[in-house]
Amino acid sequence: MVWTLGVAALLVALPMSARDRLPDRVATHWSGSRPDGSMPLTTAALFPAVIWLLVAAVLAVALRFRPGRTRGLAGPVLAATGVLLSGAQASIVRANLDRARWQDAAPMGVEVVLIVVAAGLAGALAWLATRRPADTSAFTGITGITGTAGAQATRIGAPVLVPGAGERLVWLSQASNHWLQALSSVLGLLSVPGVVLAASGRTGSVDWRAVTLFGLGAVVALLCSSVRVRVTEAGLHIGFGPFGWPARRLAPAELVSARVEQLTAREAGGWGYRVHRGGSVVFLRRGACLVVRTRRGRDFAVSVDDAERGAALLNALIARTAGAAEH
Repeated sequence: MVWTLGVAALLVALPMSARDRLPDRVATHWSGSRPDGSMPLTTAALFPAVIWLLVAAVLAVALRFRPGRTRGLAGPVLAATGVLLSGAQASIVRANLDRARWQDAAPMGVEVVLIVVAAGLAGALAWLATRRPADTSAFTGITGITGTAGAQATRIGAPVLVPGAGERLVWLSQASNHWLQALSSVLGLLSVPGVVLAASGRTGSVDWRAVTLFGLGAVVALLCSSVRVRVTEAGLHIGFGPFGWPARRLAPAELVSARVEQLTAREAGGWGYRVHRGGSVVFLRRGACLVVRTRRGRDFAVSVDDAERGAALLNALIARTAGAAEH
């Protein structure tokens, strides 16, 4: 919703905010390098916004009635279309800026290719960020293991799992915070107008410090808004953000124990990535957190679904590694 309304507002505001430097009719179509079609300024401002809202409405209806087939396409389509229309609108404003007639508009060149490439990249990144595994149940359970709870754990009170001989240990889970994702979207949208203004030739109107601050804030909020956690024989892997990067890795030999704790935002020190005296925490929602104690005596906690089984598998790996070291 934030992206949809933000792009619509940008498409309208971009030409209207420069109307004192644009002709009454603006060139909107080129044949080769020469403009051969035009629209009244107001129509040129509203037309792409209407197209954009129609695309968003069609996707919303499709998500309502056919969510299974549409869910994986909505994000990439909205990202690619939003970038494509915004880039096209910025190019049109740039070509018509300070021209007496639409026939005198500057020719289109390499910017067309750049816009198409940028739209393709935006769609690809959105697909990577929103893709789901074919078997989503793998993120809330254990695959390739049939062990039972053991009588002793690496640490008293910590869950442990005793796998059968030769069985591979794999556990996948994830968690996200929609408020942090919304904050990232808002900060990102606040930085977009400056970039688009620069692309439209109005560089004098851009406050690059604000654009940079909003852009960096959007990236940081996005990276702290979700995690993908994996436990394998290599240890614990925590991927940050929608792409699972950057990531933190902890081998079983680096860990003493794993456990589950119920944490609130107050106990964690706030939302997102937090550092405190005893270690660090990635807090995304109230409730169960997977907590590991490293051999350096510091704790690392992360909000995640199915934390108890993740801790049990980690304790099994820690015990196996310790046993192998003794022999």
